[in-house]
Amino acid sequence: MKQFIRSLLSAAAFAAIVTCGQAAESEPQNTAPDTPVAQTADTELGALVQKIQAKLQAGEASETLLADEIKGFDEILARHAGEKTDAVAEVLVAKAMLYVQVLEDLDKALVALKQLAADFPETKWGKEAPRSIIEVEEMNAKLKMSAALRPGVEFPDFSVTDTDGNPLSLARFKGKLILVDFWATWCGPCVAEMPNVVAAYQKYHELGFEVIGVSLDKDEDALKRFVKENKMIWPQFFDGQGWRNALATKYGIQSIPATFLIDGDGKIVAKDLRGRALEAELARRLEKK
Repeated sequence: MKQFIRSLLSAAAFAAIVTCGQAAESEPQNTAPDTPVAQTADTELGALVQKIQAKLQAGEASETLLADEIKGFDEILARHAGEKTDAVAEVLVAKAMLYVQVLEDLDKALVALKQLAADFPETKWGKEAPRSIIEVEEMNAKLKMSAALRPGVEFPDFSVTDTDGNPLSLARFKGKLILVDFWATWCGPCVAEMPNVVAAYQKYHELGFEVIGVSLDKDEDALKRFVKENKMIWPQFFDGQGWRNALATKYGIQSIPATFLIDGDGKIVAKDLRGRALEAELARRLEKK
């Protein structure tokens, strides 16, 4: 999930949170002699982030182990209630960041982002919040869908058109053992795995094995050229939208290659089988027939 952080929150917010601890040390506050530096929101946040970083370095990366530090965000907000500044708003950005990047709890990240949008709408972080909320909600929905698609569960059918203009759905291959393969020509691991899929198809197709490719490419000519050169004679779905591919979005695909092996009743029997593991599963299910 960490690779998505920069898209969830602005690059500026990301840089600010990562460096705020150092900034608190290196940039003295212009305060009156009788005003403790620790009373400024940015300095308090910097100190809190340093505590979190220390715990993470020590391997303490659970919500339970970080409970005091998480409570610290709310304590800073309470001490600076009424201050509608970028510095105070940044406390909620940091809290959301922790839930996204470290704790991987997008529901709680959304709570922090929605509070940011509601309480600090005129700050630079508050103005960024609506976009971030949409992006986190989209990712959250994808993750929940991906988690729901597990062995034993029925794989929701689809109805699209393949690159040859023919109708494409799971129902078209009812009773067959189907591998739904999310991939792209620009994906190194996908390309490396493809010879195994081709070999499996050639060996088991006549025994009832089918493959449906879902390409996350944007260049249809490049896709068709690759498919032809590599003798991938099974149907492909392509819509040119890359990661926004309609089926990849529907099934919450976060990384590729991603595969689902589906039995004749439409239920998932395995996910992300590679090489020998795919061969073994196909042999187990088809050679005994």
